[in-house]
Amino acid sequence: MMLDMLSFMAHIYAMNPPQSIKTGTLADTGKKQRLDAALTDAVEDLSRERVKALISGGNLLIDDEICTDPSAKKYAGKNFQLTIPVPIEGPALPQDIPLDVIFEDEHLIVINKAAGMVVHPAAGHADGTLVNALLHHCKGQLSGIGGVTRPGIVHRIDKDTSGIMVSAKTNDAHQGLSALFAAHDIDRRYLAIVHGRPNPPSATIEGNIGRSNVHRKKMAVVGDDKGKPAMTHYTVKEWLDGSALVECVLETGRTHQVRVHMSHIGYSLLGDPLYGARRKLLLSRRKDIQFGRQALHAASLGFVHPITNEKLSFSIGFPEDMQELFMKLRI
Repeated sequence: MMLDMLSFMAHIYAMNPPQSIKTGTLADTGKKQRLDAALTDAVEDLSRERVKALISGGNLLIDDEICTDPSAKKYAGKNFQLTIPVPIEGPALPQDIPLDVIFEDEHLIVINKAAGMVVHPAAGHADGTLVNALLHHCKGQLSGIGGVTRPGIVHRIDKDTSGIMVSAKTNDAHQGLSALFAAHDIDRRYLAIVHGRPNPPSATIEGNIGRSNVHRKKMAVVGDDKGKPAMTHYTVKEWLDGSALVECVLETGRTHQVRVHMSHIGYSLLGDPLYGARRKLLLSRRKDIQFGRQALHAASLGFVHPITNEKLSFSIGFPEDMQELFMKLRI
């Protein structure tokens, strides 16, 4: 009955998606500019690829006529109306996706998330997420505090980061875990392979993390009056070929924290498509290595069970791709 209702609600959302409309006039610069480029300049907060998709999908009117050619160069100075579907927070549905379960009781579940798996549904990832898998595995018994798209989700790790996560099956467990995270009473340790040889080999990185002013998809270390406080303790565990295996212990849990902090001090993660340092192209020198994601693994997680007060500690080794990378880089 519950699944039937969720399916019905999802159908209603899909048939009646909310929309926003942006209007304006395309700039006339005197140059023959592509329509998708001109519209990207005219509309804030949309990437060019997103604008191109909206045009191709028939969402653009130029002087009240539909235009579906992103490469057209004849619309300078014309009035436009762009219809933008608003991301929907519809209910996530159960999907039979295998999970690597490390621990589970009636209150919470600890899993080893595979690299490439998105944690919860969002724009561009409507299904196939950890939430969809958890809903199936737990038979819908997840806390509702996170809403219909994020049931049970207390914290997240990036799509292309592997490793340990905990999710809540009850609201009491969710609130208890959230309190532990807020008080920094969770022991979180990541293993990363970074460019270069960090100097000193052990240190603490402090610096507020907030949205980058230059690249809207990136986070950055910002001024003390901006962003949120963040602290990472790192220690080199092993020197590698042109790189190092580093353990990062988090005091805080900001978006992309390890990636931002290590890049900030000059030792970005191997394979990181967003924060990787182009001047340190170790992977281009090592033709035998192909690694298409950030070399980051949530290796251990420790906390006091919010309901039973039992001390829990979990560790998990590298997934196959990161283990192969590590072995090839060993000196």
